[in-house]
Amino acid sequence: MLKRLEIVGFKSFAKKTILDFSSVTTAIVGPNGSGKSNVAEAFRFALGEQSMKSMRGKRTEDLIWGGSHSMPRLMRASVAIVFDNSRRIFKIDFDEVVIERAAFRDGTSEYSINGSRVRLRDIEELLAGANIGETSHHIISQGEADRILLASPRDRRAMLEDALGLRVYEFKKQEAEKKLLKTEDNIAQVNSLRRELAPHLRFLESQVKKLERAQALRDTLTSACQTYFAIEDAFLEQERRAIAEEKKNAIDRLAAATEELSRIEERATNDAEGTKRLGAVRRAEALVERLLGERSVLSREIGRVEGSLAAAKQRSVKVVNDPYAKVPREALSALAEETEKQAAHADTLEAARAALRALHGAVRAFVDRFIAPADDLLAEEEHAAYALENERTELLGKDTVLAEELERAKSALARAREDLTAHDETGKELHRRILDLAQAKAHEESMVAKSEARERALGFFTEELERDKAEALALVGAAVLSYEPLPVLPAEERRVQEERKRSLERIKIRLEEAGGAGEDIRREHKEVSEREAFLARELDDLAASAAGLRALIVDLETELAKHFTLGLTQVNASLSEYFALMFGGGSARLALEEPDVEAEGEDPEESLDEGMPKEKERPGIEIVVNLPKKKVRSLMQLSGGERALTSIALIFAMSQVNPPPFLILDETDAALDEANSRRYGDMIENLAQKSQLIVITHNRETMSRAGILYGVTMGGDGVSKLLSVKFDEAVAVAK
Repeated sequence: MLKRLEIVGFKSFAKKTILDFSSVTTAIVGPNGSGKSNVAEAFRFALGEQSMKSMRGKRTEDLIWGGSHSMPRLMRASVAIVFDNSRRIFKIDFDEVVIERAAFRDGTSEYSINGSRVRLRDIEELLAGANIGETSHHIISQGEADRILLASPRDRRAMLEDALGLRVYEFKKQEAEKKLLKTEDNIAQVNSLRRELAPHLRFLESQVKKLERAQALRDTLTSACQTYFAIEDAFLEQERRAIAEEKKNAIDRLAAATEELSRIEERATNDAEGTKRLGAVRRAEALVERLLGERSVLSREIGRVEGSLAAAKQRSVKVVNDPYAKVPREALSALAEETEKQAAHADTLEAARAALRALHGAVRAFVDRFIAPADDLLAEEEHAAYALENERTELLGKDTVLAEELERAKSALARAREDLTAHDETGKELHRRILDLAQAKAHEESMVAKSEARERALGFFTEELERDKAEALALVGAAVLSYEPLPVLPAEERRVQEERKRSLERIKIRLEEAGGAGEDIRREHKEVSEREAFLARELDDLAASAAGLRALIVDLETELAKHFTLGLTQVNASLSEYFALMFGGGSARLALEEPDVEAEGEDPEESLDEGMPKEKERPGIEIVVNLPKKKVRSLMQLSGGERALTSIALIFAMSQVNPPPFLILDETDAALDEANSRRYGDMIENLAQKSQLIVITHNRETMSRAGILYGVTMGGDGVSKLLSVKFDEAVAVAK
């Protein structure tokens, strides 16, 4: 299966070196320090070894040719292993598989499979499928023959599982566990997202419910508005037609009444006889009224004269009967005061005489002033009464004349009125017709005014309806105006339509309180709901995936335990055989380590992370040996040779159960004597039937069992070089 090894710049192989492994067993020989073990380490390097100690170095630079006096150092080291994959041992669809690793002085490495860059993990999985594990049980370096004996029980178990080809199950189990942890992390994240999303979703759901209620109100309003608007349109149209008809009829009737009234009034205006007789009546009435006015004025004048005459006569009688009637009270008081004054001073004779003379003078003055003019006044009053009597007589004569004229005027007026009444009897019907037509004209004018008022009111109703339509259009959209016109107005009272309008107003108020259309909220609710549903589906998928991974882990553990038990039995059988062959008797076996009591007391169901059961600590592997000639209790009691033989027997036994594609043995026979070297050679021939062997040795017996012999030498420049001999060709040449 192993075809060749190509080394460039790795350790002492500064130049490109190719080792061809066309034989089942290949031996690599040479003096110490020539670079033989570098070949085994090149295999380790190419197969992904990460431990610098295993390759006898401290850092990556130690693996790259460091230079010499004749050849400069290199910046890169690469090793390529070429496998024959015609039997598809590697799970890759190529007949030849080339695994290459390159290291650089900056400490980085590159891996490739058939020239394609890959990860180290990809190489490990590919090798695990071919029973080439990371424990390197198939590569026994120099001085590591008893490594398996000195290893801890757990490391020994890992080597055994690697040799049995169970690493592929471990890889799958580890991968499943990683996926399970990742899945559980994803479940936790999804649950966290759902918890974060839940309050917002509940809020949006409540908002959507409000919007649904608002939508129900909007639908109700749409239906109610359609009914109301259809009925209102029909009502207004009907009213518009009725008012237009009434107005037209009223205008027609008004025009007819106006025309007929104008015609009759024109006839009445052109009636000359009636006008003449009416003029006579008017003139007679004016004459009577004038005469009545004049006689009334004359009567007032006669009354005045008679009053004045009676007053004059009364004054005359008063003057005759009381001549002092005209003496003022003040004059009498003054005369009395003067008399008393003079009497008061008449205390002597002379004074008395003087008082008499003064009193006589006062009395004379009084008589001359008031008593003497009384006769003249009487004559004056009598003359005035005479004049008034004459005036009265004259006025009475005029009154008699006016009375006669008034009687004649009244008679003329009566005759004129009789003539007018006789004439009016003929035109009475005409006057009644005029009155009726005037009333009809006024009525029709009123009807036209009422129709115009109803038209204006109807215009207000129409404007209000348009405003209602615009408001409803803004609230619920164009659907509110998508209604069929009613051909006939429903037979119902007007108050029913008014109640519909009040109901519409209440619905509008409720709809405005409920909010707008909320398309943003609906869209956000849809997005959040879809997100929540997606997360729920993801959670279900993740839960199913986690359950599947747990079941897979259980199945892998079951499969691993089954194959391990079977492999352990087979290894023990081969180990006993090889051990008896190497020691000439005795026995050896692998046993499971005794379980720790404290570990047994732990709860296997205790969770480490998200409910994962704690993995049980798997028991390690102990080696129990029974030498044929002495009794030992532990491996530490074995001598160096005995440990080497035991290690070789165990390595060969493990390789027999599940043979690796190749097995590299680096001076594992160094501690063997001649007899054991022959047994070792026999075992190599037996093992070569199942695995390809590469043996690094100084032992001639071991060399004799190889088909190809590579000799490694090193010149003064420190570069390892190869010399090869194929024994089959050498034998043919020798013959």
